[in-house]
Amino acid sequence: MSDREMSEDSVGFKVVIPARYGSTRLPGKPLLSIAGKPMIQHVVERARESRAAEILVATDDRRIADVCHGFGADVVMTGSEHRSGSERISEVIGLRGWGDDVVVVNLQGDEPAMPAALLDQVASDLAGIADLGMSTLAAPISDRAILFDPHVVKVVTDAKGYALYFSRAPMPWHRDEFLADRAELPTSVAFLRHIGLYAYRVGFLKRYLAWAPSPLEVAESLEQLRVLWHGERIHVAVAASEPGPGVDTAADLAKAELHLA
Repeated sequence: MSDREMSEDSVGFKVVIPARYGSTRLPGKPLLSIAGKPMIQHVVERARESRAAEILVATDDRRIADVCHGFGADVVMTGSEHRSGSERISEVIGLRGWGDDVVVVNLQGDEPAMPAALLDQVASDLAGIADLGMSTLAAPISDRAILFDPHVVKVVTDAKGYALYFSRAPMPWHRDEFLADRAELPTSVAFLRHIGLYAYRVGFLKRYLAWAPSPLEVAESLEQLRVLWHGERIHVAVAASEPGPGVDTAADLAKAELHLA
């Protein structure tokens, strides 16, 4: 896709960055310092490098809000009852009165090294498919250890790039090759890891949050499986560039420091 096509398709999209203070492994995670700045500032800066028309931080914590105001970010204070980033974004949608056709990108508050080009890509991908409610990104897997890592979410798509399933298990399962226990991954089938960057149309997100959690979603601890369970589609584009490290642990924080230093 050319720059002109991407610009036309993605004009007007919003970026909402859900950020909460509580974290089991890294309390106060959005405010932890990386290369001399709080992590949430890096996330906002990545969003500012995109073509987004509006960028908001959604939080229920005054400490996060105060820090964001300090570097000029727009903040929406939300309730503390939300169980997920998508629920927090839904409150923002209601408070701002966005229409059902508005495209919103959910940029997680622990992704300080997410390339701005990927925000543009996921928004453009969604905007370019008229009847679609949700899109996301994936990247090729070439390392067997990554494929078998349950912390890495895998996705299988159909011929048109729509998700068939997301899982923490290795998939697709190449019966003959894996039974042989080869050290290298088979080359006859593609392996993709999911990148946790989503674009939604507002109307779709409203429907999504009205659905009950699905058994598959609960089993895998993957919210996107609710969409497939209820018969809706998710388009999965192969990311145009490799995202930098997200931050879930202290080790991840050190990797992000090296990446952003």
